[in-house]
Amino acid sequence: MAEQSDTRKKKINSADKTKEMTPEIQGPVLDKATAMDHVGGDADLLKELAGLFIEEYPQLMTELQAAVAAGDAGRIERTAHGLKGAVANFGARQAVEVALQMEQLGKKGNLEPVADLLRALDLVLMALHGELVRL
Repeated sequence: MAEQSDTRKKKINSADKTKEMTPEIQGPVLDKATAMDHVGGDADLLKELAGLFIEEYPQLMTELQAAVAAGDAGRIERTAHGLKGAVANFGARQAVEVALQMEQLGKKGNLEPVADLLRALDLVLMALHGELVRL
């Protein structure tokens, strides 16, 4: 009975830690002022970068999903790092934070929470996608 209680506590604690690592989407994902700073105030360039990102990020997510499914920590680290840099151009702090967590976990080889983080990243990137389309 005590063994069952300990197992339940571990599952609850694990769920709590993952919840802490997967921030809810709050407000806009895109920080337009930061994004404009990254392109020197050139709105046309920002739209072009947004178009390229919208075109390319699904492939990065597919690669990240494959890395998570394969348990490939190195590939998770590298792919999350690349995504982190791409979303940073748009001042997408929430996406940067989740990608950074995945990158760090990949580096440490701690893959237990990455599936939940992948779902969180997917949600944040869908929100960013919607905002970038409206530029």
